[in-house]
Amino acid sequence: MTFQPLRGFRDYPAPDAGARSELRRKMRAVARRSGFQELETPSVESLELFKVKSGEEIGQQVWAFTDKGGREVALLPETTPSLARIFVDRAKSEPMPVKWFTLSKLWRYEEPQQGRTREFGQFNLDILGVPGIEAEVELLATAALLLDEVGARGLYAFRINDRGLAEGLGAHFGVTQPERFLHVLDRFRKLSGSEFHRELREAGVPEAAATELSQLLSAAGPGVPAAQADDLLDRISTLGLPEPGPSAIARLRALVQLVSSAGFADRVVLDPSVARGLAYYTSTVFEAYDLSGDLRALFGGGRYDHLIGLFGGLRPRRRGPDVGAAPAGEEPLAPGRAGPRHLRRRGHGERGPPRHRDHPPAAPGGALRRHGPARPLHVPPAEGGGPSPGPSGAAHRPPGGREGDRYGAGSRNGAADGAAFGLGARTGVIPSIVGASQRRIPGGDSAPSTNPYQ
Repeated sequence: MTFQPLRGFRDYPAPDAGARSELRRKMRAVARRSGFQELETPSVESLELFKVKSGEEIGQQVWAFTDKGGREVALLPETTPSLARIFVDRAKSEPMPVKWFTLSKLWRYEEPQQGRTREFGQFNLDILGVPGIEAEVELLATAALLLDEVGARGLYAFRINDRGLAEGLGAHFGVTQPERFLHVLDRFRKLSGSEFHRELREAGVPEAAATELSQLLSAAGPGVPAAQADDLLDRISTLGLPEPGPSAIARLRALVQLVSSAGFADRVVLDPSVARGLAYYTSTVFEAYDLSGDLRALFGGGRYDHLIGLFGGLRPRRRGPDVGAAPAGEEPLAPGRAGPRHLRRRGHGERGPPRHRDHPPAAPGGALRRHGPARPLHVPPAEGGGPSPGPSGAAHRPPGGREGDRYGAGSRNGAADGAAFGLGARTGVIPSIVGASQRRIPGGDSAPSTNPYQ
């Protein structure tokens, strides 16, 4: 009798297992150098925990069962609810801001396909207690350090936007189905011009407004480099958007300015079509993509300000990605060989149709620096340069802490209501993009780090 892994599961023999272990080591090292502390959660939680966030329909996506005690439980499909549960339990004693990362094995009962399995690893970063866009900048900088560390420098960039801007545009153009409009907007780069126009009309956008909105998004091209972002925001401002549009524009201007100060503006573009698929995002949203256009989004994230309140905690403005995009393939880059070439061709292991020729991949600010490392993130300390009191009364260290420092580089004043922000990615994406660089990844956990910032 011959046995094989169950459908949607797979083995990782040597040398693949060693390469995956090395990638996880590098991820953890970058997160710790940036001041994040690792969080571990159980692999099994009460099914009710996930229903709080996602409703009854979550039962179609999780591995749920009744245990021997008659309780409805589920294998962990994501870490956000567990993180919220832990934070609510510790909120009164945990100094702000909180910076946690998780690297967990997760399970989802989805239809298996190339690049999407029912068991996978996912890496998340979360910051709680920072109401300003400094949290977004710090997470983007940490993500850039991580991708650079595993050999992807010069192969990726970030698209940024704000859900408030998308909502303001929808209100201005007379949208009657806001949720459907955001879904269509997020598909702008996957559809031809005529398909996008048709779906806007089906979402309740009037004919003339659909044409004007299509022209506005097309004018942004493949994404506007950070250095020219103010020009696009000035043009959008002349439309006279209702709130939350103007507030979103102000946040995006501040975000671009801080990204420039942090030294990685050359890998950031403003893209007003980015909306992300999760309904609970409240403002900033972003995604990372590979410049070749061969892979779908590498990971994604955004701010969601009300999620932890659903779990009975303080009303923290919670920022984070509950998700991250699934990778282009789960097959890792083995030691001594390039990443699997078939995973680098569009059409293999991706969600959604290939990018239409109307919307080519972005090339922010010309070619990204392939060898020159971005400067480490540095956000100036609070007024006066000394420690600043947080919501719990604890003193915050100034930015630039040592490895293991609770606050790390870039953290500043916490908010009284405690905000959080994060990003997530299924770890299989890293080998695919690194494979495009033809870079060798050592296979043993004892391999020395090559981080240029260490």
